[in-house]
Amino acid sequence: MHEYFLSIFLGIVEGLTEFLPVSSTAHLRICEALLHIDLHDGFWKMYTIVIQLGAILALPVYFRERILKFLRTFPKGERGNRTIFTHPLSLTLIAFVVTAIPAWALTKQIGKNLENLWVMALALLIGGIIMWIVDAVFTRPRTMHMEEMTLPQAVWIGAAQILSAIFPGTSRSMSTIAAGQVAGMSRPAALEFSFFLSMPTMLVATGYDFVKTVIPRHHEQNIAPLTMNAHEWIVLAIGFVISFFVALAVVAWFMNWVRSRGFVPFALYRIVLGIGLLILLMRGIM
Repeated sequence: MHEYFLSIFLGIVEGLTEFLPVSSTAHLRICEALLHIDLHDGFWKMYTIVIQLGAILALPVYFRERILKFLRTFPKGERGNRTIFTHPLSLTLIAFVVTAIPAWALTKQIGKNLENLWVMALALLIGGIIMWIVDAVFTRPRTMHMEEMTLPQAVWIGAAQILSAIFPGTSRSMSTIAAGQVAGMSRPAALEFSFFLSMPTMLVATGYDFVKTVIPRHHEQNIAPLTMNAHEWIVLAIGFVISFFVALAVVAWFMNWVRSRGFVPFALYRIVLGIGLLILLMRGIM
């Protein structure tokens, strides 16, 4: 029964933080450290991946109409002024490739940083400061809608997202939103593109982690889904469902929030959390 409540709690944390610019990775790692969950345990590795997949599923469900419209208008776009290289779907794929290649090359370094709470604390703090500055300075956007994006903007956002892969705690959302604003995009346009870019990025990243977890590789611990017992399947299912519905609600709320408000509250939260985590680490509490 304890693990059922634990699954509900972690599912809520994942759903709340995955698409907000506060870093779900940092929040899950902090929770796991405080709850003394073994990060090397095969089942909990699987669990973390599964609840991330639940959150990912919320995006195509929420944006289903936008996705269908983009597919229907590919490659010329709704206004007929797009090409195969400048259509929103193409720009999403291009930004993903710009991120994926360096991230794949730096896989070992990324793996080391995923367990380093010092890196996450500093990334939360520095990222919060950057986000606050960007939101205050870049207030006159040229690109009001995702359909108006350019190829250089997509490449720049994809490059900025590499930081979130290398330094966990940076947050994919924070990197892409801030980069979009710097490139002249409005808050809603930057946020929407951030969500679209998250779909292939997170799907590939979690899929890769899933394969590493279930397929034996030398000394690495793994867990095959078919060897799991009924209790473990229920724990996984609870986390998956909870993270999906919470993430779906968060995406809908966040889109509405950004249309009339900025990102400063999230920047402030990151700064406070980063400082708090640094204090706990320096005192040896975590």
